[in-house]
Amino acid sequence: MGKTISIFNQKGGVGKTTTCINFAAALGIKGKKTLLIDIDPQGNTTSGVGIDKSDIEVSSYDVLINDVPVKEAIKQTRFKNLSVLPANMNLAGAELELAENESRFKVLKKALAAVIMDYDYIIIDCPPSLGLLSLNSLAASDTLIVPLQCEYYALEGLSQLISTVRTVKQNYNEHLELEGVVFTMYDSRLKLNQQVMDEVDKFFPNKTYKSRIPRSVKLAEAPSYGKPVLYYEKYSKASFAYKKFADEFLKKQ
Repeated sequence: MGKTISIFNQKGGVGKTTTCINFAAALGIKGKKTLLIDIDPQGNTTSGVGIDKSDIEVSSYDVLINDVPVKEAIKQTRFKNLSVLPANMNLAGAELELAENESRFKVLKKALAAVIMDYDYIIIDCPPSLGLLSLNSLAASDTLIVPLQCEYYALEGLSQLISTVRTVKQNYNEHLELEGVVFTMYDSRLKLNQQVMDEVDKFFPNKTYKSRIPRSVKLAEAPSYGKPVLYYEKYSKASFAYKKFADEFLKKQ
């Protein structure tokens, strides 16, 4: 049975989608059959793996709202062991439509039951907010990984994040656990980066990854080519960082 992991942070701009794409790609490279689920209306994960959003006939919206079987919506990417359940702007109105569903918090979990045995890992890109789409993702997940920017403002959202996880466990998914925290946009020259990481270690003892994802021009360029950075520039610092992160993750499984 595949392990389902949400990549989640209520704060935007922390490298959530970038981490989602490249973590999933790294797992695929390491021989793990991986399904990437885009449940963010912006659809950046979809375009980030080379899928043209304008060409999508069946998306995560149809799975959530129109009861379309998830297998009909999944697309194979051109990358090793990596498939995607794509999203487009149709998803923007999904939360209002989900609100009318009595099982509104468990729709995604129910849909994924049909493919949970087909993959080693299912990685979900959540929106940067705690709405019905994110709640569906967290309710369907075994664990969550939190990308955290190495800046002061990241600390301000930690207590809210802890509260969110507690709320989800109490009300929607008692089995949800924090897989870990991965630091993004890391710059070893900045003393503040280490101070932030030390503070986060206090909040989440033994839950922070040693792998750091650096700021990188190649990482920023890769989405415009529809490729994970591991395929766009495989010898870049960012590529090595995501491979190291995937190794560290797999050793703990």
